[in-house]
Amino acid sequence: MAFLVSVPVPFPNISWWAFASNTDEILFDINGHFEKMSYRNRYCIAGANGVITLSIPLQQGRNQRIPLKDVLISNKENWQTQHWRTITSAYRRTPYFEHYEHLLQPLFEQPFERLVDFNFAAIHWLKRQLKTDFTEQIADHFQKEYNDAAFDIRQKQKPATEEKFTVDYPKYYQLFEDRIGFQPNLSMLDLLFAEGPYAAQWVKKNAPLLML
Repeated sequence: MAFLVSVPVPFPNISWWAFASNTDEILFDINGHFEKMSYRNRYCIAGANGVITLSIPLQQGRNQRIPLKDVLISNKENWQTQHWRTITSAYRRTPYFEHYEHLLQPLFEQPFERLVDFNFAAIHWLKRQLKTDFTEQIADHFQKEYNDAAFDIRQKQKPATEEKFTVDYPKYYQLFEDRIGFQPNLSMLDLLFAEGPYAAQWVKKNAPLLML
């Protein structure tokens, strides 16, 4: 794959990481308009009662039509504490949560004003833990289409596209699978807490099934 075109999202899902692991360079688009019902301000994890969507509140709500780089987080709501408590509750009994807990918690204590700053911090945190090797560039302007040298997944980064994942999705250990069934393509956090240092290897092995 020549290079990947993506928007920065918080704690990207597993399929995103499969794309990222199979490219040498990612071009991040932060100039396109914020899109509601996308992963630009949300990520999904598995809880005891089903999939939990963790959303980052925005100052002007989700209907704003401004460049992603200008979207501001609403810190009036104690969302970081809420997210961390939810993550801890969902994953404290997984095989590797304790290994990463002290490394991840500071990210939910550090203040962020812009959405893209938190999103990049979340991506870079995962990148360090997974030792994923790709270079990054930030686009200096919005470009609707790219040539064949690019693989553009910007319009794939929406919950509505998840329907393509079927029973053929490769499985890994999930704490609540016996209660809620296996949940495909959650945030990469889910796989990391289950597989630990083997998570990156799992993604590379199963990439052909994940890059849909």
